[in-house]
Amino acid sequence: MNASPLSKRSFQRAMTLIEITIVIAVLLGLITVLFLGVSAYKKGSDRALCIQNIAAVQKAVRSYGNLFDVDPGESVTLFKDQIIGTDKFFTQDPICRGGGTYTYGGDIMPLNSVAYLSCSISNHVPSSVTGW
Repeated sequence: MNASPLSKRSFQRAMTLIEITIVIAVLLGLITVLFLGVSAYKKGSDRALCIQNIAAVQKAVRSYGNLFDVDPGESVTLFKDQIIGTDKFFTQDPICRGGGTYTYGGDIMPLNSVAYLSCSISNHVPSSVTGW
């Protein structure tokens, strides 16, 4: 005859406090990894968009040079204003999503394989500008 209404089996099915703590710790670790991954993805996305802006401005610079027969190294009065503005190649200045600021190359048509636009964030640099 069983003296206790609670059998030994009913205690074995319940989770102990240590088991619950371990499960919570594992879940917190997975959430941390998720947030780190999202942060790295956002930084990479910001970098890619910045490089895309630099490439687009470079294409506009080359298009302007071809359209108005300006050779690399020649001076262009208010060069940035010739590319960016109403009814120009860009309607407004490009913006770096990573918080960087852009520096333009001045009033001289850049030489081949030299970018006209650069970002203040050091890793927002194209790996190669050959052919630009």
